[in-house]
Parts: sequence; C-alpha cells; structure tokens
Amino acid sequence: MLSHLTFSDAVRHQANGIPSFALDSPPMDVFLASPRGFCAGVDLAVDIVDLAIQQYGTPVYVKHQIVHNPKVVADVEAKGAITVEDVEEVPEGSVVVFSAHGSPPSDYMKAKQRSLTVLDATCPLVTRVHNEAKKYAKEGKKIVLVGHAGHQEVIGTTGQADMQVINELDDWDLPHWDEETEVAVLTQTTLSVDDTALAVSKIKASHPNAVVRNDICYATTNRQAAATELADLTDLVLVIGAQNSSNCNRLKDVAIKKGVPAFLINGPEELDSEWLKGVERIGITSGASTPEKQVKAVIEALKPENVFRVGPGEETTTFAIPRSLRSLVDDSSRRSKDEMIPDEDY
Repeated sequence: MLSHLTFSDAVRHQANGIPSFALDSPPMDVFLASPRGFCAGVDLAVDIVDLAIQQYGTPVYVKHQIVHNPKVVADVEAKGAITVEDVEEVPEGSVVVFSAHGSPPSDYMKAKQRSLTVLDATCPLVTRVHNEAKKYAKEGKKIVLVGHAGHQEVIGTTGQADMQVINELDDWDLPHWDEETEVAVLTQTTLSVDDTALAVSKIKASHPNAVVRNDICYATTNRQAAATELADLTDLVLVIGAQNSSNCNRLKDVAIKKGVPAFLINGPEELDSEWLKGVERIGITSGASTPEKQVKAVIEALKPENVFRVGPGEETTTFAIPRSLRSLVDDSSRRSKDEMIPDEDY
C-alpha cells in the first residue's frame, strides 16, 4: 500500500533530541516503510527499566543491552540504569533487569545466589521459544535451532535444552541422525523469513516428519514484508538501526537480495553523499529496536520533496507489564516509550 504525505517545513528543523545534520543532495522522494521501529517486546523492555527505576530507585542494573540500539541504551543509562554483561557484575542484593533477548537458566541461578531482585524483560515471543525447547527436550526429540551462535537470544535459548544450532546464512549439515529420529525445529525470532524457509526445507528433506515451529516474530515478518515492497519502489534503501541488531541486518539483506543497494546506519551522521548520486527515490525503514527520532533525523537530513508511506501501517500489539510492577501503571493507558511520529507529520 502506498500513500502520499507532505514533508512539513515545521518538522525539518527539529531532530527530536538528535543533533541536526543536513546533506547537499539533489531533489528526491523518500518512501517510508510502515510498520517500522519499536515492536511490542522492545516497548515492554524499556517500560520495565523505567518502572524498575521508579519502584526501586537507582541504580537498576540491566544484564546485557536492554535492546540492541546504543541510543536506547544511552537513554536508560541516563535515567540511572547500569548495563553489565554478566550477572556476577551486579552487587549482591541489587535489582537487575534481564534484557529483551532472553537469558539462560544459569543467569537466574546466579541471580538467586547473589540475592538479586530479578525483573524479566524477555520478550514473550522469545519466552515461547524457551518453553518449546523444554517441551521437546522432555519428549526426547532432537532439537535444531536455526539461529546465529553468539547472539544473546540464541545464548538464552540454547541454555534451555541441548540442541543443534545452524546458521541459515552458512553452509551446514545436520548430524547423521537416523531417519526415524524425532526432530523439532525452532528458530531465532529475528531471522530472514526467506532464508529460514530454505533452511527448514533442507531439514525436512532428510527428516520429513520433523516438527517445525515458525518462531520468527510478527514484527520481523511485517518489517521484512514492508522492506520488500520498499525495494521494489526505490533506487536505494536505508535501514536505520544498530550494527549489532539482527532484525536491522536482515532488513538490509532483504533489499540487497532484491537488487537494490542498501546501507545500515544509526543516524544522519553516517550518511555518505556518494550513495545519493543519481538517486531519486530513497526507501527508509528501521528495525524493531530503533527509536523513531533516529528515522526522523535521517529524513530531515535528506530534505526530500515528498514522503510516501509504503506498507499496511503501524502495529497495535502490546505486551502486559510483569505483575510485580503492574501497580505502577494502568495497562489500558500505557503509551509507547517511543511515541511514533504520525506519518502525516513528515
């Protein structure tokens, strides 16, 4: 779906907290993906850190980056959060928030040993994968996880049960299991929809009775679909987000596979004028952990003549606050920590 929006002079000069940055570039149109940016899991995680600070005071510790975006991490740290990579770095008796990506059981054991108050900001869709892993392990199935070893989500999932991890982007082979071996296939939630489907087909070729869970989340799926449409309409695609964000990198891959040059940048300061030579139509999208103010800053730097919205529109999914913090907020009136700027204001 494509709709025309007017780029307002009034918003061109307000970077919403990000320093202004402008390029001398030829006239161009921007095609803006919708949905883009914060998903329900990211909203929930940032809410939990904010409410933890409100409930317990500072400092509140966060195990791993709360989400994979340096600007979001900087924002929560400015409020009194302290990011650590290991539970053992958290002083005994403190409050710790476990990041949205999920954590292995060993982290919860360490927290108990240190008498920590744990607030779990794991995305509910990641928790679902953890529960699937435990279920299939109890049933005696061999578990295959399609995912990227070393990513925090995969570290959390592989801690739930013994499993074989395969990277859908690499060449791989399964262990030589008998054809009768019962196999269950799980996936990281932020993978390429198309690449994962190919990996699953390869698994099914040798284990046709394998149980396959489609664990790629709604936000990943929707953003990749919008990015595909975006690539069909533009000469260049810019993905706004962090280099260590899996879902941002997959959005870039989607455009490149459609034959369109694509770059992953964290803000307008990373724009390269060489990319824009001869470009009349630029597509812009952002990953599920990217604040809208970063998108806005890039659009302002480009100074397009027109902005066109591409895609079905923004999502309305929300996840409930944990019971331990629910008294501090009315779920019916919760608003995103990243207030989406109406597309009509671009």
